[in-house]
Amino acid sequence: MKRFSRNKTTIIAEVGVNHNGNLKMAIELVDKAAEAGADYVKFQTFSAKKIATSSAKKAKYQLRSTDVSETQLSMLQNLELSYDDHRALVHRCNVRGISFLSTPFDEESLVTLTRKFGLPEIKLGSGENTNAPLLLAAGRSGVKIILSTGMSSLSEVEEALGVIAFGMCRKTTPASRKDFSDILLDPDVWLTLRERVTLMHCTTEYPAAVADTNLLAMKTLEQAFGVKVGYSDHTSGDCISLAAVTLGACVIEKHFTLDRSLEGPDHAASLEPKELQRLVTGIRSIELALGNGIKQPSLAEVSNRSVARKSLVAARDITKGTTLKIEDIEAKRSYPGISPMDFWDTVGRETKKSYNKDDNI
Repeated sequence: MKRFSRNKTTIIAEVGVNHNGNLKMAIELVDKAAEAGADYVKFQTFSAKKIATSSAKKAKYQLRSTDVSETQLSMLQNLELSYDDHRALVHRCNVRGISFLSTPFDEESLVTLTRKFGLPEIKLGSGENTNAPLLLAAGRSGVKIILSTGMSSLSEVEEALGVIAFGMCRKTTPASRKDFSDILLDPDVWLTLRERVTLMHCTTEYPAAVADTNLLAMKTLEQAFGVKVGYSDHTSGDCISLAAVTLGACVIEKHFTLDRSLEGPDHAASLEPKELQRLVTGIRSIELALGNGIKQPSLAEVSNRSVARKSLVAARDITKGTTLKIEDIEAKRSYPGISPMDFWDTVGRETKKSYNKDDNI
């Protein structure tokens, strides 16, 4: 019989920009993520001027939690981490035994993470699903890629995979958009994608409403592309993340803050340290509960058979030599004895001894 098996769920505590541009706060978040038992603590690596123009608007959720008179560019400039900040955070992660992860938003930041810091893996945000130059560069970086798919249709995700695949498997410059669909016709390309890419279902809203979660879309991604899948959770609380684990998510990402009441774009949709610890505990419990998929009694319940299962007993006093009728026997808890599954095989047999009522037959 084939056993069901799964690897340990990777838990990413996403700080993002919840450090508010303060290195001391960022280091404290590393410590709290490590104490909670997360596998990764994730930041964002960017140059604000490479992300947004001076006229770029803020999202509605950002307007709710930041200065409305501030532009998106100004907000991002206040949230940048310097190269030295990154170095300090990588060092702190090494000290605390938690893996450092970050999301690059431009090619220069990608190079910083993969070449200068030597990260074996990066996370690309949902906003980059149509950013072909960055997707191509990420594919050529040689590292594993976790790609969020918020705001995307299935066809857009497929095209993004085509760009990444081209970067991973071709050294030439793409001639046109058609190259990204053509490369997916090669079965060997899919082997590479399945080895190096994880897709994250995501609802890009902060916080996201449960009704907008569409968690089954994570399974659609898995069935459509055959890659590893996970869930980047922007809902309040932890129940949707736990549900995603039961559906087979191999990665869970959850925003994380020291205090939800802090000013900043992502704090309101984040877990606080004790809540993150509870999420980690819940996920590890679910992993244990899922088991191996074989339906058989556990060792803990075998001994309860003698208490809960029934045996065939005499329904009334029976004399030796009686040919048993249906009304002579019944099933009661009196283990061990003849299984009630043998009820009809026992009817019609002649008794070799006398029985008192409730004696095992």
